[in-house]
Amino acid sequence: MTTMDSIKRREKTRAKIAATPDDKAMLRAAAELPRDLLVAKGAIYWPDFLASTVIGYAGVATAILSQNTVVALFGAVIAALALFRAASFIHELTHIRSGSLPGFRFVWNLLIGIPLLLPSFMYEEVHTHHHAKTRYGTVEDPEYLPLALMKPWSLPLFILAALLAPIALLFRFAVLTPLSLIIPRLRKYVVEALSGLAINAAYRRRAPEGAFRRMWHWQEGAASVWAIGILVASALYGWRPLLIGMAIFSGVAVVNQLRTLVAHLWENDGDTMTVTGQFLDSVNVPPPGIVAELWAPVGLRYHALHHLLPSMPYHSYAEAHRRLVAACGLDSTYMEANHPGLFVLVARIARSTMVRR
Repeated sequence: MTTMDSIKRREKTRAKIAATPDDKAMLRAAAELPRDLLVAKGAIYWPDFLASTVIGYAGVATAILSQNTVVALFGAVIAALALFRAASFIHELTHIRSGSLPGFRFVWNLLIGIPLLLPSFMYEEVHTHHHAKTRYGTVEDPEYLPLALMKPWSLPLFILAALLAPIALLFRFAVLTPLSLIIPRLRKYVVEALSGLAINAAYRRRAPEGAFRRMWHWQEGAASVWAIGILVASALYGWRPLLIGMAIFSGVAVVNQLRTLVAHLWENDGDTMTVTGQFLDSVNVPPPGIVAELWAPVGLRYHALHHLLPSMPYHSYAEAHRRLVAACGLDSTYMEANHPGLFVLVARIARSTMVRR
């Protein structure tokens, strides 16, 4: 295939996704079939989250305390995967209905959000903008970049940038938070540009209001105290535990960045998209493969379905997916968003970046 043929094929694919008319039958099935699956079950959330947290911190302790290199590395890998799963519940916090899981947000922040310097205010409200029908894939979407249309070097840079996440967050909360309290202009910048887990660097968020403002302040204050505390403790008693912990957190961030890379096809160049277009630009990696549960846990392997049903609890997506496959059929629009795995998706996006434009 010539370069010109490749360009035409890719442009045709992007145009098709961006302008796809809404598949009303699919959208109706998605709205009606899973209605009984919309209740978040605390009996699933709590054990899953707490077990992931305990295993994660046990892995951290093993990595820090073990004198055996192999055992320490094994502990670090287990810690990264388990803490990634525990941290992924931040996605659920943005979507669960108020009152569904009393105390879950507070405990998540206490055990994961504050210790990992990922308090939920950094994601809540920001993520809902990604789901706004008129914002998805546009310059106003905090979680969208047209990665498939960018230069080939943008993909490795996108992944490698995640390695710096622990340093950036430590600096943000230990240094910039207290300084911003006495420098108003810095505070404005911190709130607008450094208070959201966004990949779109142009995104700016508004100052919080009401109850969310109070939640933001206690979470930010606690994270700042924790960040300063671990720096002081490391200076007094040694840097090894902190450096090992940050290396594990870098692993968590890289796995999440890989998961983000294949959550969408990233083929929209800023146009407003139909709901079906947004769905087709998003990705499901359904069973039978089980590896996706490691790199896309807590329902994230059903990301395209999530864009149809954002308020559905993670434990219901597998059943909702089965119902929609049965109802829509194997030749339906619904099946077009299903993909075989991580490496196939990375290869597709990488090939797209190599097409000359």
